[in-house]
This record gives sequence, C-alpha cells and structure tokens, in this order.
Amino acid sequence: MSRLILILACLLFAHSSLAANTYTSNGLKDVYFGEALYHAYQGDWFQAIARLDTELGQYRGLDEPALDTLYYHVNHAEFAVGDFELAYRMHHRAGRAITAVIEGNVEEPVRNEAIYRLARLYFQKDQAENALHALERIRGTVPARIRDDLEFLRGQIFMANGRFVEAAQIFNDLQSAKSLEGFASYNLGIALLKEGKEQDGRKSLDRTGQILSDSPSTLAIKDKSNLALGYKLLDENAGENAKLVLERVRLSGPFSNRALLGSGWADASQGLFERALVPWSILAEREVTDPAVQEALLAVPYAYGKLNVYGRAAVMYGKALESFGKEVDKLRSSITSVREGKFLQALAREELEQDSDWVVKLRNLPEAPETYYLLELMASHDFQESLKNYLDLNELHKKLAVWEGDLDAFEDIIRQRRAYYQPLLPEIDRAFRQLDSQMRLRLEQRDRIEKRLHAMLVAPRPDYLATAEERIATEEIGRLEQAPAVNGATVPDDVKDRISRLRGVLVWNIDTEYDQRLTDTFKNLRDLNEVVDRLKKQYNAFVRTRQAATQSYEGYDDVIRRQRILIASAHEKVKVLIARQGNMLETMAVNELTKRRERLEQFQITARFAIADSYDRATKAQTEKSGGK
Repeated sequence: MSRLILILACLLFAHSSLAANTYTSNGLKDVYFGEALYHAYQGDWFQAIARLDTELGQYRGLDEPALDTLYYHVNHAEFAVGDFELAYRMHHRAGRAITAVIEGNVEEPVRNEAIYRLARLYFQKDQAENALHALERIRGTVPARIRDDLEFLRGQIFMANGRFVEAAQIFNDLQSAKSLEGFASYNLGIALLKEGKEQDGRKSLDRTGQILSDSPSTLAIKDKSNLALGYKLLDENAGENAKLVLERVRLSGPFSNRALLGSGWADASQGLFERALVPWSILAEREVTDPAVQEALLAVPYAYGKLNVYGRAAVMYGKALESFGKEVDKLRSSITSVREGKFLQALAREELEQDSDWVVKLRNLPEAPETYYLLELMASHDFQESLKNYLDLNELHKKLAVWEGDLDAFEDIIRQRRAYYQPLLPEIDRAFRQLDSQMRLRLEQRDRIEKRLHAMLVAPRPDYLATAEERIATEEIGRLEQAPAVNGATVPDDVKDRISRLRGVLVWNIDTEYDQRLTDTFKNLRDLNEVVDRLKKQYNAFVRTRQAATQSYEGYDDVIRRQRILIASAHEKVKVLIARQGNMLETMAVNELTKRRERLEQFQITARFAIADSYDRATKAQTEKSGGK
C-alpha cells in the first residue's frame, strides 16, 4: 500500500511545476512525504497537513535526522506544509511556516518563491503594506514559472498602496504575457485612470475589450472591461460611444444583464426609446431575481411612456408590480427558511460539495431558500471564506467522531495483544535465559581461542594445535615413560628407544604441520565468527521482537486517555464554532435577502405611482383625442 501511495504521489507531483525543479533529478525518497503530497493533489488539505505535520514532528525528534529519508526533502517539506496551510486557509500558521522557510538555509529560488507566497497571503488579507515589504526582500533568481505572476502581484500591491505610476509601468511590461492576457491590460487601464490619465486608461480598457481569445477567463475579463468602460462613458453622458462598447459584451456571459441594461440607458440618454426597448425587452424575459432584470421590468414601461404609449405602459407596470409582489413573498418565505436552519442544512449536503454547480442544484432542493437572490452574496469572497470555514468545521466534527471510534479500536487491539502475549512471555523468557547463558559461555570460549591464536602469531605453540588423538597419544607416552619409575623396574634400552621414537614421530608431525594447522584454525575461526554474527543478529532480532511484543500493549493507556481528553475538548470547541459560523452565514443571507426585499418594495411603490400616472396620461390623451374629433 505504501509503495502504491508513493507511486501515485510521484505521478501526481510530476505534473506540478515545483516537481520539475525539486524531484525529477533525485526522486521522491520519503514515502510519508509522498502520501502527504498525494492527499494535497486530491484537494484534501486537512489530511495532507496532518500527515506532513506528523512526519515533520517525528523528524525533528530524531537524534540523527540525516539518516531519515525525509532529510533529502526537509526544506521542501517545510515549504509544502506552509503551502498546504495556505490552501486550507490557515493563514496565521501558513505565514509562520513560510517565514521559517524564508529565514532558513534554502536555495535562492525556493526562498524567493516562499516570499512571493507570503506577499500573496498578505495581499489576500488586505495587508498591502506588509505585502510590499515582503516583496522588497526578493533577491537573485526567481523561478521562471512564477515570474509573470510575481510581477502581476507586485503591480496589484502597488495599486493597493496608491503607487499607480509604478503599477502602470509593471502592467505595461506584462502586456506580452500570454498567461495574463486581458488581465494585464485591464489592470493597466484601471491604474492609468487612477493616475489621472483618462485617455490612456480608456484606450487600455478599450483594447482589452477587443481581445480575440477562446479562453473563458480572458473572455470574462474582456466583458468586464467593456462593462467598466461602457458605464464610465454613460456617467459622462457619452451614450453613443457607451452603446458601442456595451454591445461587445457577450449575451451569454456573466455581465450580459448589466450590459443589456446599460445599452438601453445609452439609447435612452439620446432620446432613442424605441431602440432602448430592444435590449430592455430581451432583459425583461430573463430570470426575474436578477437586479438588472427587475430594473428592466420598470424600464420597459418607462420607455413606452416616453413614446406616449401610456396604455401599454400601464399594463406592463401592472405586470411588473405583480412580479415584484410574487418575489417579495418568495423572499419573506426564504428569510423564514434561513432562520429555521434549512439554509445551513442544504449547504452541508455532501452531494453538493462534490459538484461545481452546487449553487444551481441548491435551488432545486425542497424547502431551500431562493438562492438566486443569494448568487451575488455566495460569489463574494467573504461569504465563500465563511462557507468554507463552516464546511470545514462540519468535516472536522465528523473526523473527531471517527477519531473517537479509532481510539476504541486501538484499545480493543491492545486488549487482544495483551491477552495473546501475556500467557506466552513467561515461558519464552525462561527458555531465553537458558539460551542466553549458554550463548555467553560459548562466546567467552570463542574469545579465549581468538586471543590464544593471535598470541601464537608472535610466540608459536605447536602443542596448542595438536589433535585430540595426538593429545591422547602424548599422555599415553608420558605414562609409559613414568611407569618404570613408579614400579621400580628397569626398562630395557630397546623399549626406551621405541618410546622416544614414538614421541619424536608425534612431535615431528605436530611441528611440521603447525603452519598448515594454524592457517586452518584461523579459517575455522573466521567461519565461526560468521556463525556468531548470524547468531548475534538472531539474538538482537529476538530482543527487539520481545520488546516490541511488550511495547505493543504497554504504555498506551495514558496516551489514549490524553487523546480522548483532547478530542472531547476539540469537540466542544468545534460545536461552538459551528454554531457561530452558521449564525454568521444565516445573518449574511438574511441581510442580503432583506436588502433585496426592501429594494423590491421600493420598486413596488414606484410601479404603483407609475401605473396611476400612466392611466392618468392615457385618460388625458384619450380625452384630448376625443375632443379633437
């Protein structure tokens, strides 16, 4: 399983730009780091952080960290944990982790990328001055993959700090960057407008609004640029030019409703109400929950009134009033639904979290609030961050429950291990003690033999290498030589000669074979040492296994007890935070729905007065027409 995780992590990591510089030459050597990367590339940031935090914690506690496989990746692991925390929106911890990388002993490109990420973090938290100070620390080589993004971020930070001249210069230099097509020129236009260079700013926005591209993001910024320029021209009463710019906005894009509304007002500003009816009529047929559509429902009869078609204007004002009334009722019921907690229940559905179109599916759920009125709110950064925090808290609440179950499982495993090992260990220990004493004795004998052999290299002792038969023969010859002295008899000379000859043959054999015997003995000692080494390994393996057997069920009670206390404490905190975060989301939704309801109620008042005025004008026109006849 670990091998599979490592392979998958390597495959996933190979697609990232960081992998190209970090791991393609040396390879990924730490399987646990690979597991953290695997979870990260699935978007499971919590698991990735938990795995990597655990691995780094164990690494920091090692006596010899250079022997650990994480040693080869530790700098990038420190960098990655900050990156994961940033993705998981743990901004405070991510900032500390990235700062530690910056101040650590890392390569210049890695350090500069860490500074870039820290600056981006500050910018996302609206700390533009801190972001600027961070960027000022960049020195030397910047990784090629982030150069354009770094300069684009620098330009945005300059704008946030009011340094529009420098920002405009940066955005101007980025015009050829393909990855920033449209975005660089749009921001250049905004910077020039802020700088006071109206004509240059408009030209840049106009150029952005005419980009040819198939990229969805580029087309979106193109529409946004045309919308911004068109409404600016409208504010300056340049209706004809505004009309030309607003007509570039796609009819199916996210800015199409506001563009159609502005196009109609551009015609109306020139007194061309018949032309204004074209975009307004298209817009009035769209989803009525959109603010631009609601305004169009009033703009269409207004145009008819300006064209002196008062009867049709009155009828359409009536339809608008009826539509507004239905929407106000929907909003009231939606506010009630949100306050009853059904909005949060719908948001927490797992099937919605897995779908990119979850907002649309949310609308189709039974008893869900009118989410079309919340589209703008739910697309906002504050709501998205709050929603992610709420969903993460819910997920953490589930994980804590799972962890409690895991502790129960661990305790059950420990009980089973204790029940298995405890009856076996006493007998095993007795047998081991006997074996241990025998082994120690044999090792001492081996050591004595080794010392004696090494001494014989300096002072030869052939008698030490006599065989058992030769030793027995030597003792027998000695007894034969001593026998006459004991019995008091005289030994014949020929017998003495034969005994001496036997001893001489024995000594001759021992002395002449000494060198070969010494060589064979050292060889046998070497073979013996190999056997002893294997024996020691088996001995050490047994000792470790014996210790592991005991350690597999002893010493865990206090640890598990502490973990239970921590999990219980975290459970209580999470419950409180879920309630607070949920209340915040409900408050944001209710405020948005209330604001939209109040706006519609104002539209209702406007429509009622407009109906009365249209009927009066229609009656007056009919009277004048009848009087003329």
